[in-house]
Amino acid sequence: MPYNSGNNRYSRSKRRPSAGGGASRSYGGGSRRPARKGPKKDYIAPERFIKAAKQVKKEEYIPQNQFKDFTLHPTIHQQITRKGFETPSPIQDQVIPHAVEGKDIIGLANTGTGKTMAFGIPVIQKLMTDRRARAIIMAPTRELAEQVLDEIRSITSRESRIYWTLLIGGAPMGRQLRDLSRNPRLIVGTPGRIQDHIERGSLDLSDIDTVVLDEVDRMLDMGFVNSIRRILENAPTQDRQSLFFSATMDPKVRTIIDDFTNDAMTVSVVSGSTTDTVEQDVVYYDHDDDKLVKLREQLADGNRKVLIFDDTRRQVEKLVRSLNNEGFASESIHGGKNQSQRRRALNKFKENHINILVATDVAARGIDVDGITHVINYSTPQTYSDYTHRIGRAGRAGNTGYALTFLEAAAQGRRY
Repeated sequence: MPYNSGNNRYSRSKRRPSAGGGASRSYGGGSRRPARKGPKKDYIAPERFIKAAKQVKKEEYIPQNQFKDFTLHPTIHQQITRKGFETPSPIQDQVIPHAVEGKDIIGLANTGTGKTMAFGIPVIQKLMTDRRARAIIMAPTRELAEQVLDEIRSITSRESRIYWTLLIGGAPMGRQLRDLSRNPRLIVGTPGRIQDHIERGSLDLSDIDTVVLDEVDRMLDMGFVNSIRRILENAPTQDRQSLFFSATMDPKVRTIIDDFTNDAMTVSVVSGSTTDTVEQDVVYYDHDDDKLVKLREQLADGNRKVLIFDDTRRQVEKLVRSLNNEGFASESIHGGKNQSQRRRALNKFKENHINILVATDVAARGIDVDGITHVINYSTPQTYSDYTHRIGRAGRAGNTGYALTFLEAAAQGRRY
């Protein structure tokens, strides 16, 4: 059995709920007990956390191009060959030729489809062939901004002479100010920190001619809509190329795109929901001690790569200490850590030095790690949208993932 289901003997205690047990928020019928401190949450019916994974049939995609067919600077071709790339992914195949021609593009694609290179290659091509060109790329989180910059830099060389800067929160402002004083031609960052620099007068976007928004839907979900508008309003509209990428096209996303693109072509390679391949279930617990016991049971299989969510930084740190004391290799990531601390924890998780990462929602929005087998909602999410974002990190690349949500038995009117 790939995980200990909430409907088996491991996840349901036979003891009656203790009146003096730990506190938890009510997410169903029954009596309400004192809630732990944490963010205000929407009501989510427990049955929405239970869903069987689907076998998603992948349609075979026949590419129209090979990377060698694209009209690119020789250095870019050399670096692509060095990386072992031959056949582009669907989003790359359909976006790169048109983006290199300077067209505005709306790319609809899930995470993990190769979209960073779909916009990164055209951006670098423009910067290398036009020494007056400048580009700005925005991503929703610090970690994603770093990943984007690292991936794009991998197709350049020292001879490319493209000076860049990374503008993210949690990193030293002094270094960013020094970088900006050198007038970098490639700016990668998060909306909040980019807006900070515009308001300080340290960032001038008047000569930016390429704008990329990566994961527009997530940026809007995180409340960056006003920051994005202010930033785009500071960049010139005439002759500007805009490349916007999103997993969804809801009305909020459509409004931003319509306001800041010109006759954009749409390329869609979205294939089903990111949660279709995730087996979802619940784990009922009686009280806080019982909750921790059931979590340890889920983590007993050391071959799992597990992302655990809890509400606050204090709760995250407490849980990590408990797990490490029990011999589980775990690290934490939350807004109370600086960027270097978050980067170290994330790298340990990526490189399998640890197999358990405990995070808050805000910090975890930047986690894009291959090979996550299980997502555990040790605390329930604030919204159902947050839930889908959380569990979508498992079950990628055609693999089945597993998502477990911990719910208090007494709050659900359960008796055993």
